[in-house]
Amino acid sequence: MCTAVTYKTKDFYFGRTLDYEKSYGEKVTITPRNYTFHFREKEEIKTHYAIIGMAYVTENYPLYYDAINEKGLGMAGLNFVGNAYYKEKIEGKDNITQFEFIPWILSQCATVEEAKKLIKKINLLNTQFNEKLPLAQLHWIISDNNETITIESVKEGIKIYENPVGVLTNNPPFDKQMFELNNYMQLSAKTPENNFSKKLNLETYSLGMGAIGLPGDLSSQSRFIRAVFVKMNSISLEGEKESVSQFFHILNSVDQQRGCCDLGDGKYEITMYTSCCNTNKGIYYYTTYDNHQITAINMHKENLENDELIVFPLIREEQIKNQN
Repeated sequence: MCTAVTYKTKDFYFGRTLDYEKSYGEKVTITPRNYTFHFREKEEIKTHYAIIGMAYVTENYPLYYDAINEKGLGMAGLNFVGNAYYKEKIEGKDNITQFEFIPWILSQCATVEEAKKLIKKINLLNTQFNEKLPLAQLHWIISDNNETITIESVKEGIKIYENPVGVLTNNPPFDKQMFELNNYMQLSAKTPENNFSKKLNLETYSLGMGAIGLPGDLSSQSRFIRAVFVKMNSISLEGEKESVSQFFHILNSVDQQRGCCDLGDGKYEITMYTSCCNTNKGIYYYTTYDNHQITAINMHKENLENDELIVFPLIREEQIKNQN
């Protein structure tokens, strides 16, 4: 289970949590402009926009979980189990596997509008990367400085939803996630008024009572509502440190703690990592479950004309600054 959000101050920020029970050894990975992308059913792309994101690299191929390109376009795949549906090859379509979808879009598109044009020609294939990796059931959020969309491949075909809140979790499908917000329109960041009855002298006894009823559980629908409420009411200064700090606070509101989501056999779903990308500057920030210190990797400090992947293992051990 995962949560993705966007946030805008002076710059535009894009990121997500990855909630899972184990790590595949993912690393922050830069794909420079001259790395050759090979596709199963399409011609290779030898030159393209540079990309930075979190990926599991196998067979020298970056299986991106989330990423941005140098033009400021961001994309992330989130679990969509039971609803995702991929098809066999269709003649006349751009037949792209689900693990190629992020590279296909980010290598070629600078904006959401450009991404939409490619997506209208796409058929997502029910093809595994290899026999050891199961077919991931996903839907996607794609965002730039001006617009956010959600992409779902279901039995009816590819659906493109406008995403006015800039948030995505898992199930149910996105249109149902959005509809559920109607049940929470009474929530407020302000102190509530007594609308229960004018015959009763009801008073507030605590700060924050305007948000009574905000879901606090770990289900994907509840995380969607909570993340939207926190994101839409977030205020910060526009500096980089203040913006990044606020972004992590937004996603920290949907953290999953070890022990609270029991999968059986001693396995627990936890927030493996949290990411925040400054899409304007090409900086990828992250924290991990055991390391709350924010780590930053700037793609523009590397040789983006290279043709080999550049990988950064995650710093997973807690970094504590001793003040005395």
